[in-house]
Amino acid sequence: MNLIMIILTNSLLSLILVSIAFWLPQVNMYTEKVNPYECGFDPTSSARLPFSMKFFLVAITFLLFDLEIALLLPLPWAIQTTNTITMTMSAFILVTILSLGLAYEWLQKGLEWTE
Repeated sequence: MNLIMIILTNSLLSLILVSIAFWLPQVNMYTEKVNPYECGFDPTSSARLPFSMKFFLVAITFLLFDLEIALLLPLPWAIQTTNTITMTMSAFILVTILSLGLAYEWLQKGLEWTE
């Protein structure tokens, strides 16, 4: 009975908040609001400039090695298991795959910022 009351209360509260968020804001479009800068100055050029893909490559590389650290973080605790050979080999395979990816990106000049 308590679980049903909690689910109903959460559902009702969520429905009320979503409906308030949907109906509450007023859509007033005027020139100062649609300008890319709201500091009072007229823009000198377009704010929609093309974005360099190098930023995305650096971000993906960072996420890749951040993932590697997150996957290797429990390694000191996993060494204490009974099957250390399997654990060590899987960690070695993971590091090897990520190192090959880094070498490939390095050889393709994906880490060079200037062209």
